[in-house]
Amino acid sequence: MDNLSHSIIGAAVGAVVQRSLPAEADSGAQRLRQRLLILACVLASNFPDLDLLLSPLLQQPLGYLLHHRGFTHTALLAIPQGLLLAALLWLGWPAARTLLSNSRTARRGLGLAIGMGLALHLAMDYTNSYGLHPWYPFNARWFYGDMVFIVEPLFWVVLGVPLAMLVQRPGLRYGCLLALAGVVLACAAKAYLLWPAVLVLVVLGASVALAQRRAGAQGRAGLLLGLALGGAFLALQAGTSMLARQAVTAALQQHDPKAQVLDVAMTAFPSMPLCWSYASVESNPQHGYYRLRRGVLSLTPALACPAALVGEEASQALSPQVGEFAHVLAPLAALQQLQQRNCVVDAWLRFARLPVLLLSTGTLSDYRFAATPKGNFTTLTTAGQPTAGCPAGVPQWDYPRQDLLTQPANGIL
Repeated sequence: MDNLSHSIIGAAVGAVVQRSLPAEADSGAQRLRQRLLILACVLASNFPDLDLLLSPLLQQPLGYLLHHRGFTHTALLAIPQGLLLAALLWLGWPAARTLLSNSRTARRGLGLAIGMGLALHLAMDYTNSYGLHPWYPFNARWFYGDMVFIVEPLFWVVLGVPLAMLVQRPGLRYGCLLALAGVVLACAAKAYLLWPAVLVLVVLGASVALAQRRAGAQGRAGLLLGLALGGAFLALQAGTSMLARQAVTAALQQHDPKAQVLDVAMTAFPSMPLCWSYASVESNPQHGYYRLRRGVLSLTPALACPAALVGEEASQALSPQVGEFAHVLAPLAALQQLQQRNCVVDAWLRFARLPVLLLSTGTLSDYRFAATPKGNFTTLTTAGQPTAGCPAGVPQWDYPRQDLLTQPANGIL
């Protein structure tokens, strides 16, 4: 999830925590507590992404791939992160330190704000197709939600609008609302959002604005409605993601009945539950190759998906709903041999959900990111043995494609 969405969600939850607690003894302490709890929840909602500082510990792209959404994105290490953030606020904000020393309610609110912010970061990162492993070291498996695009305007609207309504100065309040509206309209104008989705966002934004206005200066109705709408959207996305995956799997199996579909990674389009892009991996124990595909589907075939995100024409239709952009055949035995003899490749395979080995270029990449505008950031050159020895300190995440790496590879395609 992008950090703007993390911040907006954190600010909304922090504001709800503030409004759910008994008021402080005087208005000055109450205002200070509001600033403290909202800031604490925003910081906690972004804090796990400090793992980017660990990227230099390994050569690229391993450093980013294995450390981002790594140790700091685990439930166990959320505890020391929360204590560290609380200590930083205590040491760096004298007024807040005084408030916390004198108010048990403020201390309880700070604990809630930080705890909920950290939990929400992990939960929201789970929702997309990149994945994380929240139960490490008890379970080193990657978990993928495959339900929400990494940048989702719906959260900006249903939570950003009631937050803007809390701003006391009218000029600043309406400036925030206009800026938010401008961003949404710009996304639609550039074909990143469909206009029907914009209409839905306008209705939802007006609803949460009205609810927050009726709740009054210290109310929370608009914020709670926004959080409920966000939760309902996640539930809708989870359901349509399952239907979309089933449609892709059925189309792949119909196109090649002898192949086994190992995985289908789903990526949502912003604010459009009916449109999905996919990347898949298939294998056949009798073949010496495995196949990867990527494409797009619409659960309502008459509906065109956002043109700027689709970006290309389907090369073939696998079904009325499912179109394929491209596919790749990769040698299974060569991939398995590389893992066994090249420790850098072995480390890289602890990240790759859809590994593509191209012998013509001597590179490995994850097919999920084959259409990334700035190029595939996962690409690894496989030529030769590591000259500097094997990388030290490689996180022991499970191999996402263990099923592929242990499959017999004696056949010929």
